Amino acid sequence: MENIIILGTGCAGLTAAIYAARANLNPLILEGKQPGGQLTTTSEVENFPGFPTGIDGFMLMDNLRKQAIKFGARIQNAFVNEVNFSKEKKILITGNGELETKSVVIATGAAPRLLNIPGEKEMYGGKGVTTCATCDGAFYKDMDVVVVGGGDSACEEALFLTRFCSSVTLVHRRDQLRASNIMAQRVLEHEKIETVWNAKVKEILPNENGKVDSIKISDTSTGENKLISCKGVFIAIGHVPNTQPFKEILPLDANGYLIPSAGSMVKTDLEGIYVAGDCADHVFRQAITAAGMGCQAAIEAERWLAEQN
Repeated sequence: MENIIILGTGCAGLTAAIYAARANLNPLILEGKQPGGQLTTTSEVENFPGFPTGIDGFMLMDNLRKQAIKFGARIQNAFVNEVNFSKEKKILITGNGELETKSVVIATGAAPRLLNIPGEKEMYGGKGVTTCATCDGAFYKDMDVVVVGGGDSACEEALFLTRFCSSVTLVHRRDQLRASNIMAQRVLEHEKIETVWNAKVKEILPNENGKVDSIKISDTSTGENKLISCKGVFIAIGHVPNTQPFKEILPLDANGYLIPSAGSMVKTDLEGIYVAGDCADHVFRQAITAAGMGCQAAIEAERWLAEQN
């Protein structure tokens, strides 16, 4: 039986692994369907502490991976399909068979909800299509950009981008924003933001270098198509947390995010089960906050395991 199994190899999972390994817990990490998490698709990360000139997202995750392995963490390519948690042991059912462990850190992350339109995947990550203004907004200084969405997240992205961009066009498929009144008012009154109503993005078009040049939108009322020139497309239509195996075991909110116990960021209502990163955080969704949660989860697990002996 394992002391601790960590689910996920993003910032949260690998940070938890580093701390657990240094505590001599000999952690096993299951890396899931996307080794390294969302950051592996990011060309450059400028806001992770310790890298004044930035660092490539894949390289950052590779460094974390090597650091975890250096201290004794083990990584297995496996995806959890089902779980059975009890106080004495936790059973994880994967495609490779069953694993038993005393404690678990769930750091399975979340996947950005995408539009699934032509050009999106081709230009995603470094070529003009992104899902995080906080991460990538500074790369679009003095440029025209588009934000797709109409909720609080889209409004927050649009307002944040006004700090850098020449103009921000907010494209929404309805005739009014779904955001809170105060967020909607800030967007509608901002001189740098133009809102395009009743519009659906049909395609993202590249320039001769394969980067974003414009988007094609369709009016949902008339069907009329038109182009909007831009250098960046920020998709803000929500995320899908990777929490499916836990929906009958642990409490989830209306959007599927894991809910920690009251008074804790990482403990759950089940002893020995901890959460970290984007699967439990729909507010910040940053690499550094995920790493912080991973650290907390590993320390809490270490303390709990010590109490069981």
